[in-house]
Amino acid sequence: MARFLSARVFLPAIFLFLFSGAASAAAGHQLPLYPHSPFEGTPFFWVTNSMIMVWMGAALIFLFCKAATGKMDIVPTGFQNFAEWLIESLYNFFGSILGDHLVKRTFWFFGGTFLLILIVNYLALLPGVGTITYVDAAGHVQGLLRGGNADLNMTGAMSFTFALLWFYWAFTENGAKNFLAHIFAPKGDFKGAMLVGMVVIFFMVGILEVISIAIRPVALSFRLFGNIYGGEQTLGGLMALVPEYLAFLPALPFYFMELLVGLIQALVFTLLSAVFLKLICDHGDHDDHHDEEHAH
Repeated sequence: MARFLSARVFLPAIFLFLFSGAASAAAGHQLPLYPHSPFEGTPFFWVTNSMIMVWMGAALIFLFCKAATGKMDIVPTGFQNFAEWLIESLYNFFGSILGDHLVKRTFWFFGGTFLLILIVNYLALLPGVGTITYVDAAGHVQGLLRGGNADLNMTGAMSFTFALLWFYWAFTENGAKNFLAHIFAPKGDFKGAMLVGMVVIFFMVGILEVISIAIRPVALSFRLFGNIYGGEQTLGGLMALVPEYLAFLPALPFYFMELLVGLIQALVFTLLSAVFLKLICDHGDHDDHHDEEHAH
């Protein structure tokens, strides 16, 4: 066991050392702000180096599901047992936020998005990502692979997909009238002149809430992109500060910190999304049972 743990701890350092020389050839160890296509001049020019990483992550999730369900037993053992524990843990976690009814409708998105973000973040830490390079048609050095979430196109696509689903779930759970009332209607029992004043105030507050709702997908996408892109820039910059044969030393602690950051960022993205949905679908003094009856 001790030998196994030692190998798990030091293999990343060895790999980083092996590829640090290739990193020196990259332009100052700096990750370009935009992704690039390794297939320029071919019919696949639209495939970028970040898209490849996302496809790899999706393929790993597909293989994980296939392996877990390949031979199902009533009493789960082995890999099936691990897969069921993982999915059940995620389901219970999001269920504690969304409630029994909402989690049944939405877990496919939150669970799948969490796993995709997590796996793509970890794939970006593999040796060779960003350090195996090629020269493009313009003579610029580019990375053959790029972290999927270090691409604003990827994080933006997930965020705006959630925004569309948020509207769909919010309307189907509340109805158009209750949806608008949740944003603009006064909260409380007011009468007379006080009611008129509260209507004006809550209408203004509702306008601010609409602006907040519009900003949410932008904030979600930039938060995930900024943390992952900044982490990769930090790792590359640290390796550039020391000789090639020692490049792994300053980067090693940050490398393991990035393992934690990858998990936290996947959690933050999906957790905030779940909270945003729960807020619009929260009926105040109604419990989950009443919510389900209302939906039916």
